[in-house]
Amino acid sequence: QVQLVESGGGLVQAGDSRRLSCVASGLTFSDYAMTWFRQGPGKEREFVAGISWSGGSSYNVGSVKGRFTIARDNAKNTVYLQMNSLKPEDTAVYYCAARRYGSGRSSPSQYDYWGQGTQVTVSS
Repeated sequence: QVQLVESGGGLVQAGDSRRLSCVASGLTFSDYAMTWFRQGPGKEREFVAGISWSGGSSYNVGSVKGRFTIARDNAKNTVYLQMNSLKPEDTAVYYCAARRYGSGRSSPSQYDYWGQGTQVTVSS
């Protein structure tokens, strides 16, 4: 049984940093692209950052480039999202998703597995 479990969310102040983690189990982690999406209140799910199964990364240039960094540790079956200089508009539920042999940037419908999400709230 495949599970993706996110953690690290919470209430932070604008300008703070936070690191999210997503631990995967039940799959060959190194075969999977891992991606972070987010969904803010009243908004559609949005691509944040992704890392391919081979390690290449991509970011939502418009909203998080330069502030967020994605990384993976295949030995720990974990993908991270380091978020710096957080803004109130970063408030959302953050989800990790896995796609076998993916590029790290695909449409949500193409992902094989999803986590349950972790809430990040940024106060001004």
